[in-house]
Amino acid sequence: MNGTLAYVVVTLSCLVAVAGVVVAVLAVRAARKKAEQAAKATKTPADPFRSADDDADALRGDPRRLQPGDIVEIRHTSYGVRGTLRFTEGDWSWTEHLLDDAGGTKRWLSVEEDPDLELVLWTEEPAATVTPGKPTINFDGRRFTRKESGRARYTAIGTTGLNPTGTVAYHDYTAGEARLSFESYGDSGKWEVGRGERLHRAEVQIYPQAGQPGKVIS
Repeated sequence: MNGTLAYVVVTLSCLVAVAGVVVAVLAVRAARKKAEQAAKATKTPADPFRSADDDADALRGDPRRLQPGDIVEIRHTSYGVRGTLRFTEGDWSWTEHLLDDAGGTKRWLSVEEDPDLELVLWTEEPAATVTPGKPTINFDGRRFTRKESGRARYTAIGTTGLNPTGTVAYHDYTAGEARLSFESYGDSGKWEVGRGERLHRAEVQIYPQAGQPGKVIS
């Protein structure tokens, strides 16, 4: 009888120990699952197109890092970057680069993420007589629709023809891939007109100056 009782006691002790282990394992798994769910809930969704953008930047240079002294090739024409304007308006920012080719032709290249990367090659139109403000504007045989307007602050680096810092009022219009821009710096009240062409990423190749980050893979 004593032997039977001892057997029962040992068996119950084993069962209790096994049950304790099972409970501990389940508790650990539950805590781990809860932590994983919390991590997924706070994780920022990945941009599915970011990888393609990174590949393009590695092969063709990153337009966001363009600066005075760099060389940029656009549609098989090479330009030197003479100067850069960095604009800010609230939380929004963009850049414009003054380009100069071997023949002395000057163009501007704007770089903006809204939210996708947009590259626009601009040509100044000093003889234009149109003024901004209307919902639509007819220019050079096309009808442009107003996209946005505002006033931003800028910082100039290199050669731009402007003061190191200042403000600019602007009006932007679009017509398909074409762009029309009006800018008035400071309190001049004079509108400078620019006609733009949106570029495909493959049309732009950047050659950073020596010692600068973003070196192109050859």
